[in-house]
Amino acid sequence: MQYHTRTPAETRAVARDWAAALEAGTVVRLIGDLGAGKTTFVQGLAEGLGCGTVPTSPTFSLLHEYAGGRLLLHHWDLYRLHPGTDWQQLDLVDHLPGEGITVVEWPDRYPGTWPAHTRIVRFEIGQDPERVIEIG
Repeated sequence: MQYHTRTPAETRAVARDWAAALEAGTVVRLIGDLGAGKTTFVQGLAEGLGCGTVPTSPTFSLLHEYAGGRLLLHHWDLYRLHPGTDWQQLDLVDHLPGEGITVVEWPDRYPGTWPAHTRIVRFEIGQDPERVIEIG
């Protein structure tokens, strides 16, 4: 499915509606440039799951978890990681799949194998302020 959004609220609405179809153990890879709407999309997922907290980017902490909704939301941001990262010290692998929803921004930084049922969401910046979101 492909969506064209023009505001952050529209991007959140796409994610909020999509969240209703997600099941425990789902892994979602978010692919797109800086400022393309990945974290805004996660905010919509949290809203759709009923988490009650507005997610922020976990760029420096790597992981934020949001509870209180239909499913636990694990939000990873791997932007700061480099190829030499010791993945055994991070518990990302333990979340693939986890008991809730695992969402990963900058998944190309992770050299491991993704579960077969992983969903991919691609973001492109169109003519400002348009965002193109493709959910695979």
